Amino acid sequence: MENRFRRILVRATNWVGDAVMSVPALQALHEHNPQARISILARPWVAGVYGRESFCDEVIAYEAPRGWKGLREKRRVAAELRSRRFDCAVLLQNAFEAAALARVAGIPIRIGYDRDARGWLLTHPIPLPVAGEIPKHERFYYLELLKRAKLIPGYRQEDTIRLGGSASAAEKGRSLLRQAGFESAVIGVSPGAAYGGAKRWLPERFAEAGIALARARNADVAVFGSKEEVAICQTVCERIERSGVRCRNFAGATSLDRFVEMAAACALFLTNDSGAMHVASALGVTTVVVFGATDDVATGPTGAWSRVVRHTVDCSPCLLRECPIDHRCMTGVTADQVIDAAHSLVAIQGK
Repeated sequence: MENRFRRILVRATNWVGDAVMSVPALQALHEHNPQARISILARPWVAGVYGRESFCDEVIAYEAPRGWKGLREKRRVAAELRSRRFDCAVLLQNAFEAAALARVAGIPIRIGYDRDARGWLLTHPIPLPVAGEIPKHERFYYLELLKRAKLIPGYRQEDTIRLGGSASAAEKGRSLLRQAGFESAVIGVSPGAAYGGAKRWLPERFAEAGIALARARNADVAVFGSKEEVAICQTVCERIERSGVRCRNFAGATSLDRFVEMAAACALFLTNDSGAMHVASALGVTTVVVFGATDDVATGPTGAWSRVVRHTVDCSPCLLRECPIDHRCMTGVTADQVIDAAHSLVAIQGK
């Protein structure tokens, strides 16, 4: 496809982790289409991933509820998009609704994977990759869409995921952490996982690992999570505080923008497979991740400063939201394993 586009609309994915994993594709889109203005249509809870990225000229918030309830808002957004006169829509989101909105908005070139019965709404329905055709990690799913659409010539398999502006984000994050009362290095802990309980390591082990690492590094601990994860984050925070280590629970109290900044300022980050993991790892923060129900080859962190800790069992990865048996993939991971992984990473870095 001739790279003639001047105004490209990208429909972002709806999960923070997926949004981070799509960043290499958007960086490549910008690199190979430098003449184009790229606008990102995103749900408010993922919009903060894009604002400081060089490929993003603007973020358009999309808040319409799903289904018929949001029909009026969808019509309003479609009318706004029509007035922008986009040349091309790239749909990273797989849903039928994403294609329908671009069609109603009158965007002449509509590119997306041919799935969810939406191929007739696309001018360029791209065949889905079959198993083994592309590398397994999800970042390649988005890169392959652009390659097959001839928006980019190809991609390198060894590339890692990196968010832009990490240095300036870390500077702002250090200021925010000082305002919150932290005077030492900070270890970030994110014990939640939006997808479901099967992805969550035990809160008491997060606390145990956080305490040991904070004492070893003369650090404080900041606990992060969504508003739905306040309770589990508070459980971890209280256990850490009882040990005498300074800790604060930021769950439900930060926007994604502010979380990105504070995560960038952390010396070390402990987490499950979650949006927080993807953000911390992509910022280049030393990150240790506990995996169990999900597949770290497909959705794990990338880069030299991340480590995955998992306990191998026959039923993992099951990809279930909730464990139907005894959660053995997670209960089998000890705090000492996570502590040792963190120490080994720090030793390699010479910190």
